[in-house]
Formats: sequence, structure tokens, C-alpha cells
Amino acid sequence: MVDSTTRIKYRPATELVYVDNSDGSGPKDNYNAASMPIYQTATFKQSSSTQMGEYDYSRSGNPTRSHVENHLAKIMSAKRAFAVNSGMTALDVITRLVKAGEEVIAGNDLYGGTNRLLSFLATHNNVKTHHIDTTDSEAIIPYLSEKTRLVLLETPTNPLMKVADIPRICELVHAACPNALVVVDNTMMSPYLQKPLELGADIVYHSGTKYLSGHHDLMAGVVAVKDDAVAEKIYFTINATGVGLGPFDCWLLMRGVKTLAVRMDRQQANAIQIADFLQSHKFKVHYPGLKTHPQYELHAKMSRGPGAVLSFETGNVELSERLVELTRLWGISVSFGCVNSLISMPCRMSHASIPAEVRAARAMPEDLIRLCVGIEDVDDLLEDLYGALTKSGALQLAN
Repeated sequence: MVDSTTRIKYRPATELVYVDNSDGSGPKDNYNAASMPIYQTATFKQSSSTQMGEYDYSRSGNPTRSHVENHLAKIMSAKRAFAVNSGMTALDVITRLVKAGEEVIAGNDLYGGTNRLLSFLATHNNVKTHHIDTTDSEAIIPYLSEKTRLVLLETPTNPLMKVADIPRICELVHAACPNALVVVDNTMMSPYLQKPLELGADIVYHSGTKYLSGHHDLMAGVVAVKDDAVAEKIYFTINATGVGLGPFDCWLLMRGVKTLAVRMDRQQANAIQIADFLQSHKFKVHYPGLKTHPQYELHAKMSRGPGAVLSFETGNVELSERLVELTRLWGISVSFGCVNSLISMPCRMSHASIPAEVRAARAMPEDLIRLCVGIEDVDDLLEDLYGALTKSGALQLAN
């Protein structure tokens, strides 16, 4: 018999859907609504001028936000989680833990917005970032010092799908720099496929706009922390700057999280078939679900699957541009994680803010095409892609 005070831990897909506040960990609803109500209010009435209730002003806290934050903390194996108004806001809040004169170590294959923010910190806040190849864990050692405050990882990276050894890097960082925090952008995988806090990381963040929401009708960010003291610092910044996610958006985020498993299972299955198709036609494909990926086994040890984003090279920039514009089902758009399939050229779109010379130094192919696979029938996606490959001439060139 299970002790009624002990929370049962279910399998991942169930944990995403199941919400249990019987232990008093979350806000209550007097009417036992199956879906958490939207407390669309800026302020809360108090019963006393000296004794404030649990909520007083929605900038500081709101029952709908608390509901989704408690749920996110559970599925991300965190002590506390916070919902903010975008993924970049999440990173901005985290980087405010860094003081002038301290340093950040980050990968050399990063989302363009991340690179832009780190560049701003260097020019305005005297915070230096060392960019390294995070596929080589030992490459971090020469840059670890008493100045190191954050080590920022993406794995897999966006858009080249490079994989970092999270446990090994955490081991090296924590041994050499006890005050440094390892931060992982887990947007690409989602907590359904990968849980960096269980692998040794200190902070995880997501663009909730992507897989957590899943429909591209919401801008949101999530920060999850496993240390109470760090969590308090994160909350202070969120409260002070007023970037907490609004009630209606929290409700949308919660609704999206509950369908994450079914969406990701379908999207990932589609992506595996598309990656195999492209590789069979001799394109250079970047996807951790392929056994030819240099970190295939490492990724498999850390994650439950390869995800639903992949990239490939055609060998010619103009050809890639034609190919992208010839698709019909694949919408030309930045971002990923949506139920609809998307196609883009990172060097022209999501990573265009990175200077061309920096992209070249980091070996980012200008002809690279990124595919963000949705839940459509995979045969329709393959037929549409095949048509664009054929009409553009890319298929003939690759073969």
C-alpha cells in the first residue's frame, strides 16, 4: 500500500498530464475545476492593512502562474520553476547573476539571440564570454577560473545539432569553480526528452514558445533551478523587473505542456524518417538520431530521443534559397517546436544577427537549411520536400 503522503512518480507522458495539489504544494480552486482558472487580475484584496495574503499583486505572483510553475518544476526535476514572457527574458534573468568583471563560458554554436545578448554583456556590462567547442569537454579546462560565473550550454545546439556531455562538463566546472553555475538551454529537447538538472546542471531554461507551448500562439520562457538560494535570486529579478508571465499566457502554457508527449512522439518519429530520407540521397545531415552523428551514443545516454529538429547542407547557397521557397507544407519561418512543419536558412534568418565573419570562424555553413518537423502525415512532408529538392536542382547535385 502506498503512503498517502508520498507522491507517486509516474512515467514521463503521465507526469506531463497529471496535476496533483493534494499535498498543498499549489494553489487551490474552491470549485475543483478540471482546468486551472485564469485569475485575470492585476491585484488582490487583502483582509488586513498589516497582514498580506499569499497574493497581493500579479507582478509578484498569481495563482495561475503558480499553478504552471509548480507543474513545470515537477516535470523538470527542479526545486522551483519560473514562467516569464519569453525565452530570451529567461536568459536575461539568468545572466543578471553575473557581476561586472566575471566571465561566461559558452558554446560556439548558439542561437543568434543568445549570441546577441552575450555580446551586449561584453560591451555594456564588462562580462566577457569565452566561446568554445562544447563537443570537447576538456576544451573548457583552460577557461575555468575564479572569474567563471556561468557555463552556458546548448545540447543539441541550434542549428548544427552538436552535443555536449552535460555530466562531464558539470563535473569539471563544479570541481574547479564551486561558485560557477552550469546553465543548459534545453529548448531543443524539452523536459520530455532530456532533464539536464538530473545530469548535474544547476539551471535549465526554455523558450516556452517552442515545444512546451507547441502551437506558436504564445511567447513564454521558463527558468528551472535546483538550489533554493539561486532560485530566490532569480525570483527577485523577475519580481523587480516585472517580467513574470501573465495569467492568460500561463493558462495557454499549461495547456500546451499537457500535450507535449503526444506531439513530440509524432514529430520525432516524422523527423527520423525525414533525416533517413535526406541521408539516403547523400546530403550531409545534422541530426543526433542518425548513427552517423559523431555524438550519437552520447546523446542517447542523456536523452530519451533525438528530437524533431534537423539541418542539412546542399552545397550551394542560391540553391538552398530556391529549395526553401519551393516548399508548400513547410512554412518559411524562424522558431521551431510547432505542430506545423517549418523550414528556414539560419544564416539568413534566426542567426543573421551573428556577423558573417563570426559565422565563418565557427564553421557555420551559409547554405545550411534547418527543418523543424511537425505532426503532419510524414508522407505528405516527404513528397513536398522531394518536390522542392527536385525542382531546385538540389537532389541532382547531391546525387
